Amino acid sequence: MVAQRGACSVIGRLGGQASGAFARWLNRRIPPASQVQLNHRRIFILPSRAGLGLMLLLLIMLIGAINYQNSLIYAVTFVLASLFWVSLYHTYRNLSGLQLHGTGSRPVFAGESAPFDLTLRALDREHQSVRLRWPDQTPQQVDIGKNEDVQVTLYHAVRKRGWFKPGRLRIETRYPLGWFVAWSLVDLDLQALVYPRPVDAPLPSAGRSGEGEGDQPHGEGVDDFQGLRAYQPGDSRRRLDWRAWSRGQGLHSKVFAEPLQNSVWLDLDAAPGTDLEQRLGCLAGWVLQLEQTGQPYGLKLPGEQLGPGVGDAHRDACLRAVALYGAAR
Repeated sequence: MVAQRGACSVIGRLGGQASGAFARWLNRRIPPASQVQLNHRRIFILPSRAGLGLMLLLLIMLIGAINYQNSLIYAVTFVLASLFWVSLYHTYRNLSGLQLHGTGSRPVFAGESAPFDLTLRALDREHQSVRLRWPDQTPQQVDIGKNEDVQVTLYHAVRKRGWFKPGRLRIETRYPLGWFVAWSLVDLDLQALVYPRPVDAPLPSAGRSGEGEGDQPHGEGVDDFQGLRAYQPGDSRRRLDWRAWSRGQGLHSKVFAEPLQNSVWLDLDAAPGTDLEQRLGCLAGWVLQLEQTGQPYGLKLPGEQLGPGVGDAHRDACLRAVALYGAAR
């Protein structure tokens, strides 16, 4: 029983967040990469609790068979021992050759769960009952057929703004009999952008940016056609110039503008709050409120300024600037 508890303790430590010397050893043996294929160098295997219990039972049965010279007990003991040994190979084989590819993530707000997209690919065999999880997160189990790609989205809770890296992902299997657990700890080099948690606060008053109509700046709008610019992710499909694309001139977006006489400047120094994080959350809340109303807005941060505008691309740029404020560039 002491050996069983010791082995289970080893399994538990290896399944958690790696740190210290073990983390450095893991980085050499399984370096971070966006795509990893599991092989004998990346797979660990130990008896599970059920397997350790079976080993103890087999030892008792063997002692009994020797003591009583009972051929039937010998036969049952050796058959179970053979199955135990064969299941070791099949449990390892259920992970061997599996490919994992981290395909990206999407921005979230602090306090939410960040989604991470993965692709699991089986090359020459099927893989049954494969579990994936990060420490202290809900696991997900999948089956991958032969020559099949399976898309999986895993979630990890996030609490702080900025870039979040979930660390090493544990992938394990106990297939087919549950007597062994084979696992690997892979770092798919994933990261997610975390915006500050929005804080509700009264909006600052709008101010004019110029005296006359001709002096007023223009931002993205729906009134006046200004020209074309190269397509950027997030641009509306309704504004794409399909004629230029059909002529082989590349994909461009139509740019419209409108006077920003009612634009609002969101200034970090003017944001209410008792600390920096609360004031940044106030800026994030203002960005969301103004985007819903369609009122143009600009952002002022120490050392950075984004001109007035509206639209998904402008919203994402402002939230990104707020999320990464003060972070190492």
